Amino acid sequence: VQLVESGGGSAQVGGALRLSCTAPQDTYKNSCMAWLRTTPEGEREAVAGIHTGGGSKYYTDSVKGRFSIARDNAKNMVHLQMNSLKQEDSSMYYCAADRCPRGLYTVVGAEGPPTFADWGQGTQVTVS
Repeated sequence: VQLVESGGGSAQVGGALRLSCTAPQDTYKNSCMAWLRTTPEGEREAVAGIHTGGGSKYYTDSVKGRFSIARDNAKNMVHLQMNSLKQEDSSMYYCAADRCPRGLYTVVGAEGPPTFADWGQGTQVTVS
């Protein structure tokens, strides 16, 4: 499955960036979608996730109130609006998708590692 990310780049502390992910229609309509990033320890951390219908969302504590995830059903896209950026938000960000049979919170790794089946190539975010 091909997930294509866009929108990464550089921003100043306190600034904003918007990441976008385009998915194949079948994947988009039947999958939980999320954005993950690589931690300094080299692990993948779910930053934000959204359930298939958009009714349930997940945010890791460090981004609550600053980041917002949303679906665009007309374009099979998922966006991550990142506001009030901090230096520690700098990372490679990945779009991911999964049918999430056990629910959104399980697939994002709220109680263990993330278990997404499909991944994009990643887009770099640098905050300075």
